[in-house]
Order: sequence, then structure tokens, then C-alpha cells
Amino acid sequence: IDKVVATPDMMPALGKLGKILGPKGLMPNPKSGTVTMDIAKAVGELKTGRVELRVEKNGIIHTSCGKTSFNEKDLIENIRIIYNTIIKARPASAK
Repeated sequence: IDKVVATPDMMPALGKLGKILGPKGLMPNPKSGTVTMDIAKAVGELKTGRVELRVEKNGIIHTSCGKTSFNEKDLIENIRIIYNTIIKARPASAK
């Protein structure tokens, strides 16, 4: 399993599995778009390779830009998309 998607009303039941799903990074989260009423849309976005960024408190960003099977053009395009996403999400107070 790569991701778990749920509706808000399913979260109390999934909460019981938090000790299993949480450490594996599989617990659905509204911020990441995996808790939604539109499951089909969320699954479609995940299948097409939606960019997910995790940020530590020191400003370190974790993400992936592709797979080893990607060609150079696809990797460059993904890196540009990640860069633009970071710039758009950056707080105005950031240097």
C-alpha cells in the first residue's frame, strides 16, 4: 500500500489503526488531500503523481522528484514543478 484515502466520517475508525498506519506514513491527512469527500478525485491525483512536500521545523524539505526509470526530460520537468510549488507556498516573511 502506497497511500490510504478516506472520507472524514471514516477517520474515527481509522484512528484505531493509527499505531500501524502512522509510523508508515499512511495515515490519511486533510493537509495532504487524503481525507476528502471526493475519493475518486484524490485517487486520480495520486495516480498521476501529485507532489507531496514534508517540511521540518528547520526548513528542510523532503520530497521525491522521480524514479530511476524516468528520463532526463521528465526529471527536469518534475524538479521545475517542485521548485515552483515551493516558491508559491513560501511565506512572504521568508528570505
